[in-house]
Amino acid sequence: MIETPYLLFLGDAPDQLAAKVAQGIKDWRPEFALGQFRMEGCKAGMGLTDMDLAEAKAAGAKTLVIGVANRGGVISQAWKKVLVTALEEGFDLASGLHNLLRDEPDLVAVAEACGRQLHDVRIPSVKYPIANGVKRTGKRCLAVGTDCSVGKMYTALCMEREMLARGMKASFRATGQTGILITGDGVPLDAVIADFMAGSIEYLTPDNDADHWDLIEGQGSLFHVSYSGVTMALVHGGQPDALILCHEPTRAHMRGLPGYDLPSLQALRDTALPLARVANPTCEVVGISVNTQNMPEAEARAYLASLEAEMGLPATDPFRFGAEKLVDALAAI
Repeated sequence: MIETPYLLFLGDAPDQLAAKVAQGIKDWRPEFALGQFRMEGCKAGMGLTDMDLAEAKAAGAKTLVIGVANRGGVISQAWKKVLVTALEEGFDLASGLHNLLRDEPDLVAVAEACGRQLHDVRIPSVKYPIANGVKRTGKRCLAVGTDCSVGKMYTALCMEREMLARGMKASFRATGQTGILITGDGVPLDAVIADFMAGSIEYLTPDNDADHWDLIEGQGSLFHVSYSGVTMALVHGGQPDALILCHEPTRAHMRGLPGYDLPSLQALRDTALPLARVANPTCEVVGISVNTQNMPEAEARAYLASLEAEMGLPATDPFRFGAEKLVDALAAI
């Protein structure tokens, strides 16, 4: 078990979105988030108290969590100095990066010498099967996005919170590092061998009660040339009964791909639905989730209203304005 509370390490994150792991923990498990550690040049902040290692240790922090999800998931040499010092000062380390802590000999040596733990979240812990496509009981909802990091996880978590408040049967199913750190369980999908990715999602969302909803955390985007494969595994392995379209309308281009424009929500609908119906012919697109954090409230509400009129689907920012519309759409299925 990863000991709490956490000191969230933001490193030298170039922007707020790069620190999405820390943001997710702070928003969904604020009781774990004791403070933040930022290096020179960091452009992200969680609104938490800035602490050095000694201050955080004195305040009771147990684990330094790498809260940055950078392209390629690498640990820089500049970070390494902080991580080594953290171990020496009595912190455990937790990371969801592809660059595993346990693969860094200097970190392993210091951890062993200091009696500290290295927690790599992005390691599959189960021997997953190859997907068989057999229909499972229960219901499943998957968030699919026009791009990476547009709010797919937040959408599922917001919907789960609303459904549980209504007394509905619902489970958030984590498929990435942040979701796993928030819930303590899940499948680190992008670290699963390709042949077994869809099978891992079948494993994650097994047979259940007929009125139970699995809310599957989305990953990547069908339109993102770097990360579309992981999305396909979710679309087919998840066999969703319902799709939620997710979008962030203020972006100039795809995340990390300046030569690629964002697709429209109509293009996402018309691409994702036929692919989902390969595994579940009755799948429906039931709603739209929009990340409006960079829009003034009046502009955001007007934009959502225009989407509803244009696409004939309920649209909301579930984190900002509530997930009621999206849950109503699921309840109607």
